[in-house]
Amino acid sequence: MSGCCTRAIALVGPAGGGKTSLAEAMLFISGAVPRQGSVQAGSSVGDASPEARERGSSTELNLMHFEWMGDSFALIDVPGAPGFATDGAIALDMADLAVVVIDPDPERAALAQPVLRRLERAGIPHALFVNKIDQARGSIEDLLTALAPMSAAALVARQIPIRAGERVAGFVDLALERAYHYEAGKKSQQVAIAPHVKDDESAARFHMLEQLADHDDLLLEQLLSDEQPSLDTVFADLARETASGLIVPVLFGSASNGFGIRRLLKMLRHDTPMAAQTAERLAIRGEAAQIFKISHAATVGRLALARIFGGPLADGAEMVDGDGRPLRPGGLFAVQGAATTKIPLAESGAIVGLAKIEGVQAGDVIGMAGTVPTTGLEVEKMAANCALAIAARDHKDEVRLSTALNRLAEEDAGLHWDQDEGSRETLLHGMSEDHLAVALDRLKRRYGVAVSVHAPTIAYRESIRKAVTQRGRHRKQSGGHGQFGDVVLEVRPLERGGGVRFEERITGGAVPRQYIPAVEKGVMDAVAKGPFGFAVVDVAAALVDGSFHSVDSSELAFRTAGRMAMSDALAAASPYLLEPIAHVTIMSPSAATSRITSAVASRRGQMLRMTTLDGWFHWDVVEVLLPEAGLQGLEAEIRSMSQGMAHYTARFDHLAEVSAKLADGIIQRARELA
Repeated sequence: MSGCCTRAIALVGPAGGGKTSLAEAMLFISGAVPRQGSVQAGSSVGDASPEARERGSSTELNLMHFEWMGDSFALIDVPGAPGFATDGAIALDMADLAVVVIDPDPERAALAQPVLRRLERAGIPHALFVNKIDQARGSIEDLLTALAPMSAAALVARQIPIRAGERVAGFVDLALERAYHYEAGKKSQQVAIAPHVKDDESAARFHMLEQLADHDDLLLEQLLSDEQPSLDTVFADLARETASGLIVPVLFGSASNGFGIRRLLKMLRHDTPMAAQTAERLAIRGEAAQIFKISHAATVGRLALARIFGGPLADGAEMVDGDGRPLRPGGLFAVQGAATTKIPLAESGAIVGLAKIEGVQAGDVIGMAGTVPTTGLEVEKMAANCALAIAARDHKDEVRLSTALNRLAEEDAGLHWDQDEGSRETLLHGMSEDHLAVALDRLKRRYGVAVSVHAPTIAYRESIRKAVTQRGRHRKQSGGHGQFGDVVLEVRPLERGGGVRFEERITGGAVPRQYIPAVEKGVMDAVAKGPFGFAVVDVAAALVDGSFHSVDSSELAFRTAGRMAMSDALAAASPYLLEPIAHVTIMSPSAATSRITSAVASRRGQMLRMTTLDGWFHWDVVEVLLPEAGLQGLEAEIRSMSQGMAHYTARFDHLAEVSAKLADGIIQRARELA
């Protein structure tokens, strides 16, 4: 690539806005590819994954690069569906500028608010590109009015549309005061500004200058004095205020037709900050590489995708991790969609693949030239609210399943898996039901592992209402030494959260000291599975009496007697069922809040409070207590009620008694599955 430094552009925005189409249009118009692809038809830089084609939208991060007018750019196409956004979260932080791609419908404007707030929190400069302008039915003014309360920085329109009837036929560039007419598949043609457009153009340009003057006192003085600012002043202010996050420039076009793409590319060339400014924002000092994703490519194996800061980086150069340990990548690669090409050198700002580099993960910063790196980047974690219990259909695949799950979780920061200690199930956690479905598709397609799946087992518990005293006697004679153990337990309920306690109050040696630990083990055996089939909590058992046989008593006999006594005591002490209750915090657009609260109530949720989401326009925060059983399917339901925007976080709060009617059904289902 030419140019002194590659600049990284992230394409973000709601699903369906046309980010991948815009990326393809930029690649095609810049001459990086011979044809313009799409998610549905396949990418021009490598076929889109089967999962993406099936869903009609991206399901994983995609990287591309191109040159425009002698400058080098790296494109980061970030999936728009909320369930897949984590895949590009770290890469987004490293971008020099983000382009938020939206469609022109003002009623869908609210879909952009979550990504706008995310960019503001991270301090990432950004612009808006209104795609599909040829399909617009409302006005750009209505769209910007709807969007304005959702952005902390002023939305600065850099263009106004030229209409031919109901159709947008071109635009006026407000900085240059030039009009252009769209030509399908060709460069837009400059035309004279029509008289009926001139008044609108003059008013819109003055408004743009007023917005710039809010951050430039000299420009403000010129406007107050009716002086015409120079083009150099206007362009310098646009670039400076965009890079500083003081304004959000707005452009429009149509990616599928190539409308407005060249104007967007020129804006990116002039207004995108350099990599050094991004390194300063991330507090990355010295020569370093920020790793943002791990992938496993068919040809090169494990590939760490990284951005170079302060480079250049030569193939074969030694690097160091955060602890100063040496790292030597097995190759340096340029990444273009699904393709990788070995390269001898990567310049500062470039996004590259580092092959066969072990011991590093997404989010790590590694140093170059022997310098131990430092960074202030804090990766924003998103809640993985959905889970599935999975098991290999063929027991011979269990080891392969673990390996495959490790790779999937390594490639996608939104996935993780663990073993539930209580149910002994393997749980795969993800951001949404669709996210998990894609992971299962990849598990089978990439790694050839077929799995059976079901909803995770709810961690129900049991406790008791009253105290009882129970004897447990184990006697067995079968020739030679027999077995004899005899214990008396006093069992009582404890306060909630009291756990399980064992005490001994033996007097007179009724049970020899060496057998008391065995009795305790027997008690713990019994509480692992109570009368209803679930673990028992909040009980205390005291060993108060018993007897032994000088020949036949043993640790095994007393463990068995302890288990028998405790099991009988639990059954006699009025047992009842407990269920885990979660404290759930739901963030929702206000228009969907009432529907969501009704849905939560139908899941036996208890409302705690509802407030407005601080700093957000027409968003609410709802806090509820909800049985863990009610969390199953909740993510999909609230997203369906909110155009995919609502989400929640949940944490365990307490155990609560289940009503007798519900308990009967839970116990019956558990016995049927046992």
